[in-house]
Parts: sequence; structure tokens; C-alpha cells
Amino acid sequence: MAGNETHYTLAPVKFEDNKPHLLIVISPYYKDIADNLLAGARKAITAAGATCDVAEVPGALEVPTAIRLAGNSSKYDGYVALGCIIRGETTHYDTVCNDSSRGLTLLGLQGYCIGNGILTVENRPQAEVRAETEGQNKGGGAAQAALHLIALSRKFLKPTGGIGFKPSSENIIIAGDEEGTKIT
Repeated sequence: MAGNETHYTLAPVKFEDNKPHLLIVISPYYKDIADNLLAGARKAITAAGATCDVAEVPGALEVPTAIRLAGNSSKYDGYVALGCIIRGETTHYDTVCNDSSRGLTLLGLQGYCIGNGILTVENRPQAEVRAETEGQNKGGGAAQAALHLIALSRKFLKPTGGIGFKPSSENIIIAGDEEGTKIT
């Protein structure tokens, strides 16, 4: 049973300078569960020295679209996707789980720093255990995932300090030209 296994968890990220600003996009379809996920995410973001805004959407399928729309603003460094999908009697559960996850994955591959905290569970008790801030705290875990990705993006995308190709707008010196003539 997975509940009895131990898992390695990365140390929480802490930002001293250039504190990130995140957007939490949440579907409050199951309000009590969503509230717990949100509390965990906010706590993790605050502990990291970051800030956040919150946007609500009707359901899990709308979460990726809201993140994409917010991405157009360049206001956010990362995103936390929160919600809960509980299996019902129809295949709608599979569609919502797969499509919301696929949407978030595609955004991540485009460079968005997203922590996925959309629970996909068989029943309400499973959701409650995963959403508890003093329990599995999947909201806090999703926020930490986004924060780790922000830290990685800053590490990998920082200026190289002159290593690599120079843009064509920089000076090109003609060999043997003592004046250093700029070619345009």
C-alpha cells in the first residue's frame, strides 16, 4: 500500500532575492478539499519567501487554460494547479483526469513552471487525506514543485556572461584592422 511507503522529498526552496510571484489556479468544485489544498499551497509559498495570487475556475479542465491565459501577462514566475477529481459512475472521470494532466504537461514543456496539485482519487476519503495540510499536504507539495522549477529555470536560463555565440548586433573585428572596425 502506497500510504505506508516512505518517499524522498527535496528540501524546500527558499528565495532571498528576486522573490517569485506565483498564480494558484484552483477549481473549488469540492470546496472543503480545495480549501485545504489552497491553505497548504499558500503556506509553502509564504515559507519560500514568495508571493501569490489566486484565480478560481469552474473545474479541473479549465485549469490549464487559465494558466495559459495568465502566462500572456508575464506577471507570474510560476503556477500551482489545484483541484480534485473523484471517480464517478461514468468515463467522464478518465477524460477530466487525462485532459487536465495533459494540458498541464504541455504547458510545462513550453517552459511554464507548474506544480500539479489536482487530486485524482477513487473516493472522498482519499481526497481528504491527501488535502490535509498536516497530512499528505498535496497543495503544499504542488507549490514546492512549482518553486523548484522556478529555481531551476533561473539557474538554467540566467545570462551566460559572454559564453556562446554573440548576437550580430555586437562588434565584429576584422583581423589585422588596428582600428577595430565594426562590420554591420
